[in-house]
Amino acid sequence: MRHALLHRQLLALAVATALPALAMADDADTADTAARDVVALDQVVVTAQKRATNLQETPISVSVVDAEALKDRSAISIGSLSDGSIPSLRVTPFATRSSALNIGIRGIGASGDANQPARDAGVGVYVDGVFMGRAQGLGSMLYDVERIEVLKGPQGTLFGRNTEGGAISIVTRQPTGEFGGSVSAGVSNYSGYNSGLHLDLPKVGDVSFKIDAVQARRGGTTDNPMRGERDFNSYDKRGARLSALWQPSDDFSALYAFDRSYDATTPYHTQVLVAGPYLSPLQQAGASEDRRGASILGGPQEDNIGRTSGHLLNLGWTLSDNLELKSISSYRELTQGQFDMGLVDAISAYGGPGTAFGRYSLAQVYQHQYSQEFQLIGNTSQVQFLAGAFYYHETAGDNAQTPNMLLWGQDGNSYTLNPATNPLDLANVRIDRASKAWTDSLGIFGQATWTPASLDRLHLTVGGRYTRDDKKGSLYMVNGVATDLAFDDAWGRFDPMVNIAYDLGDSAMVYAKYSTGFKAGGANSRSTTYTSFAPEEVTAFELGFKSQFWDNRARLNLALFDSKIEHKQMDFSLPFDPDSGETRTTMVTTNAPGNGTSRGAELEFSVMPLDNLTVGLNYAYTRIDAQTAVDPFGAGVEVTVQPLLAPKNAGSVSLDYLVPFADFSALKFHLDGNWSDGFYTSEYDQMLTDSSFVVNARVALIDVPLNDTGSTIAFSLWARNLLDEEHLFYKLNSAALGQAGIFNDPRTYGLDVTVNF
Repeated sequence: MRHALLHRQLLALAVATALPALAMADDADTADTAARDVVALDQVVVTAQKRATNLQETPISVSVVDAEALKDRSAISIGSLSDGSIPSLRVTPFATRSSALNIGIRGIGASGDANQPARDAGVGVYVDGVFMGRAQGLGSMLYDVERIEVLKGPQGTLFGRNTEGGAISIVTRQPTGEFGGSVSAGVSNYSGYNSGLHLDLPKVGDVSFKIDAVQARRGGTTDNPMRGERDFNSYDKRGARLSALWQPSDDFSALYAFDRSYDATTPYHTQVLVAGPYLSPLQQAGASEDRRGASILGGPQEDNIGRTSGHLLNLGWTLSDNLELKSISSYRELTQGQFDMGLVDAISAYGGPGTAFGRYSLAQVYQHQYSQEFQLIGNTSQVQFLAGAFYYHETAGDNAQTPNMLLWGQDGNSYTLNPATNPLDLANVRIDRASKAWTDSLGIFGQATWTPASLDRLHLTVGGRYTRDDKKGSLYMVNGVATDLAFDDAWGRFDPMVNIAYDLGDSAMVYAKYSTGFKAGGANSRSTTYTSFAPEEVTAFELGFKSQFWDNRARLNLALFDSKIEHKQMDFSLPFDPDSGETRTTMVTTNAPGNGTSRGAELEFSVMPLDNLTVGLNYAYTRIDAQTAVDPFGAGVEVTVQPLLAPKNAGSVSLDYLVPFADFSALKFHLDGNWSDGFYTSEYDQMLTDSSFVVNARVALIDVPLNDTGSTIAFSLWARNLLDEEHLFYKLNSAALGQAGIFNDPRTYGLDVTVNF
């Protein structure tokens, strides 16, 4: 099941071929490079410091995934990065629901349950400078992405709240004003298909327009045995983005964009691994530690439908040769239905013939947010500076219902639909929990880099941000009973940053960085008290080295980090009691009294040992402390809680090879292997997941001429999890119900055709 021997052989081959790289900035898939040999690594531009800089001249740890790297890995959303292409970044679904993502960087930022209106995540996700406020909606399809920047470590000074672990900044392509674009279509196994349109229209006056439309659909990977019902782990994603860029002069630009997405998914299937005593004979007979192709029990299943939409207005004024003013304005909305039968096998206790079971977890989440940010960016002969202000408002709410959809038959060897809940009428189903929360956040920030004239290799950067958070909420329904539970709290804090960088030459630098960040406070809407908890804080030191050498054919970046975690937000849950009849989880979140640490090292190395061949190695080592706190359900007992999404060792190797042809077309080969130690995914189900090794591959014939106007066509074959490796990325354990878990996706593969014009 683990392919251990093959893993070792592939890893040995990768290291023997050449140590190597992130291979994520390889743009060799374009017509320009296909016409000639590729003899140097591309330069990578990032905006990690809110201004365009060369990656190798930016003194912080940043990993970049560009459009070609996403294509090579057949990635369609942020959730696709769960394969481990960036080892220090972990992306997992919230429990069985891929509609909400849990994200951690360096073992920091992940939440046991950020699927609540009054709770926040610790890794910020930004699209074109706009903060995405909820974990829901992050599984939507990516549009025409130019690059994804993963900023590691606290980013509290420039990015603010909820970036204690780091930030993910997604940059999309802007309109060019020249006619061109691409049309693509593809098919895959599990009845999958996809299509895309990216169209740049000719400039009209001073305005350029761009249209992006994307779509992907796939059937389920685990069968639902109930006839006519949706299978587990399917998706139907689509979206469109319209953008317009007005440039009346060289000194002013205005970019407006509107996007709307639809994301329908069914939950992952939680499989019974080892049956507990409260499971039925049917469940016990079907328990297996290998991936099943079908659920033991079937039930009603409909799509979890998420809809997001938003408006963006980015303005830029060049006030002088050395001064620029930027404005980022945004309004966004989302609704997310979460209809979850994914746990039907794992938590369905047998209570005797005629008893109801098959909890259908129905949750509705809604949110709207608006934000405004101003940035003043300038420079003098020795100083580069940035100052800004940010305001964010969010209103979010949720509710939850849990009807039992099935009835046990004789001796637990059969079951039928429950006539009391079928057909499902939500208006007549008890609302178990409902809450609403409001957030207002104001930030004032600044940063300056001084390069003294007498020592132009030295760069001293100092920055700081003051943040004021006001948050209140109402938990107005608990276990079907109306309540007046509420909280109203506020927090203010200052996040400093100091960075000293020194150029060792034209192509190497060292740096030392001190920074802080925090995850906002809030309240747990799964509790019966709705008591607020304080922000979680991180203070980090980072030492780094960046270099590019061998005529730009090799790149080596290293980082060492040491982070202190204070007031960690920890979840505790009342153990499941199959005899209680209660269907809702009772949970409490508290701040840990002590401090924890996260220490580690990161390596990114890419090399081009031969023309057109790029090999890479990306590795992360993380050692993070477990922390202790008093379990409020344990009669004062102090318990140790392991950190989430923090594998000790993780890495990725990659190989890209381009074979140019005389007609300007080329054949491109891509192979990557991603491995990880096991890690914890839940604070109240302290189960270590499996270690993993996932291989992805793609071979593409690109830039084949179609006519004499420059239009080309490309054909590609791709596979994710090429070796069909099995590992559990989520586990839970119960003395009553046994062990259960969620397996990774099986092998998927397909064929894509793209026309560029």
